[in-house]
Formats: sequence, structure tokens, C-alpha cells
Amino acid sequence: MKLYDVIGVGFGPANLALAIALQEIGKLTDKVCFIEKQANFLWHGGMLLDDTTMQISYLKDLVTQRNPTSHFSFTNFLHHQNRLDSYINLKTFYPSRLEFNGYLSWAASHFNDYCHYAEEVTDISPITGQNGVEFLAITTRNHEGHEQTRHAKNIILSPGGNAKIPEVFTDAFKHVNVWHSSQYLMNKDKIKPGDKVAVIGAGQSAAEIFVDVQNISHQPKVDLVFRAGAMKPADSSPFVNEIFDPSYTNLMYENTPEQRSAFLTEFRNTNYAVVDEPLLNDIYGRLYTQKLKNETRFSIKNNTYVDAAAIAGGQVNLTLRHAQQRSYIEKYDHMVLATGYHYSSRPPLLKSVTPWLEDDIARDYQLRTVDTFKPKIFTQGINEATHGISDSLLSILAIRSAEIADALNIS
Repeated sequence: MKLYDVIGVGFGPANLALAIALQEIGKLTDKVCFIEKQANFLWHGGMLLDDTTMQISYLKDLVTQRNPTSHFSFTNFLHHQNRLDSYINLKTFYPSRLEFNGYLSWAASHFNDYCHYAEEVTDISPITGQNGVEFLAITTRNHEGHEQTRHAKNIILSPGGNAKIPEVFTDAFKHVNVWHSSQYLMNKDKIKPGDKVAVIGAGQSAAEIFVDVQNISHQPKVDLVFRAGAMKPADSSPFVNEIFDPSYTNLMYENTPEQRSAFLTEFRNTNYAVVDEPLLNDIYGRLYTQKLKNETRFSIKNNTYVDAAAIAGGQVNLTLRHAQQRSYIEKYDHMVLATGYHYSSRPPLLKSVTPWLEDDIARDYQLRTVDTFKPKIFTQGINEATHGISDSLLSILAIRSAEIADALNIS
């Protein structure tokens, strides 16, 4: 069986940036491959809404901070699409989300020979020899159910986040008209004239979906429901934004666990349960215009707790409670849970190799292992607790890919 130098699990932006880094240093060979469960490259397909923009500069693309002259820069993508001059005239650092997905897809298209799409990794197992674990067996299953096993010296896990479904919504989430925000666009057409939609959450995705439902031509009703007293603006001021600089990864990693936790709490309002200020202003303006017209098609239910969620007669019955007032039931035809994601620092796929893993992770994103374990396992996007808030974001892709590429055991 062919022994790969590197197998990357997942082919989103993180492993795409790594593929580029490996190519640019001459280490992308036929002994490197990536496995992606989607049928083709697609970045946050359920949230590619019209008129939504990136929250980071296009200069934080896949390569620029590592290699500004790279073929794979966002500006070179614009050049190849004959849009560079037009984009310059926009006078913005923040491309639309649709265009950035186009950029990522363009970059990914260069690596079709290295990526196995429509395959899901189902197991990662140790292959032992006389001196311990020699390499790893990665088993996959395609959409037709066919299984295949590949062997590798190094693996890079970039699993992304899993939809976070609060316990109160567990049963309701099984219904066809209840979706996580990551599934929104795939289900949006189910919203019919006269329907009423509940959007749960107070972050950027919740706000964007709240506006997008308002913009549907047949004008359904929509409520934005959240526990906080108000939607809060994201802190994107320049001094605060320095926490997303690659150099801050060193600062975060060198701190004690207590200092790291305090750091994450202090800067939580840069990324969690916050909304870009222009969108907040847009929503407030919409609500004000609605008041002028004496309409009630959409509303914000702040300070509101969901005590129960049940399906009855094809509708979603939410038991709501405003602050300390008595609860009441509100009926909806659809519900969108913009409740975020959770990231496991030890993905379930690593269960079989757990006996050889230590609790710590190295600065270069390599999981520490016992001496008798020769393969190297790297993880991307799930190390916020040790490497900082930027770990699950796009901000450090270029630099992190170089760090991992340098640490890989490639012959």
C-alpha cells in the first residue's frame, strides 16, 4: 500500500493554505493528498448571502502575509478575473462573501489532482511495528458507501466546527423546518407567503439572516430572539484588531492557562455574539421605518429566553419568557438557529490513537505524543484555548500554513 507523507483531513481554507505553502516550497508531491467530504470546494455555502461582506481585509487571504508575490493572492485572482481595476474603484478592503468564496474556489481548483472530494474520513487507526506506532491508517467512505484505506506518516486535521444546538432545541431540530444557520440558504426556499420565521441568536449570522428574511419578496414575518439586552457591536478598532496578528499567537501560547482564559474573555466581543456596526445601523433604520408605516412584519425580542421548543401541527411552538415576566407561547412556521459552533480540541476521529496522545499541543500545532508514536498529527482551527481567537478564523492562515509545512516530516 502506498505510504503518503501527508494526508490532510478536510479541504477548507486551512488545508488549502497548507497545500499552497507546500507547493511553494517544493514539497507538494504525489505523496500528499487531502480528503474532503463535500462533493466540491464550498466555503460556508449556507451563509453566502447577497450583500454580505467579509469582516477581515482581503490582505488576510491564503498567502499574502507569508508571500505577497504568490500566484494565489486575492489581488492576482481579481487580475485573472479581469476585475482588478473595478475592485480598486470600490475603495474597500472588504470583498463580498460571494467573491471571497469565488477566490477560495479558484485557488482550490489548482489542487484537484491532490484532493479526493466526496469522501468522508470514518477512522484513523495506528499501525504498529516493533518499535511502536509507525504510521497511521486513514479509512474513508464515499457517497456510494465504498470504503478505502490510505496510510500516512503525517496527518493534518482541519475538521471545522460542528453546529452548536442548545439543549432546549434538541428535539425541535429534527424537524424539516428547523435549521442551523449553516443550512439557511439550502432551506430558504421553504419560506412561503404568510409564513412566520424565528431567528435565534444575537451575532453576525443571526443579524444577517434576520435582514435576509425581511428582503424575501413575498414578505414573511420574522422575529429575532435572543437573551441579551441588546445586539452589541463588534470591536474592530485597530488596537484591538492586533490580537488577530500572527505575532499574538506567540503571546497567547506562552501564557499560563489562567492568563489565556482571561485573554479570551477580555476580547470575546471581537468575534462572539456581536454584529458589525453598519449592519446594526441598517437594522435599526429598518425598524424605525416600520414604525413610521405602523407595520409589525419583523421585530426584535431581546431579553427573551426560550424555555421550551416543541413541534405541533407542523409548526414550531416556542415557550418564551421576557426577563422575569410570565412565559407565553409563540408559533412559527420555521426556525433558524444562529447559535454558533463548537470545536473539539480532540476530534472523535482520534479515539483510536488516544492512548498515545499527551494532553498538550506544541506551538507548531502538533499534538504531543509518547516517544513510541512516530507519526505527526497536526490540528488546525480547533486550538483557540492555546493559540488564540484567531485560530478558527481566516486571519492566520498564511503564517500557520508555513509553520506546519516546516514542521512536517516529509522525505
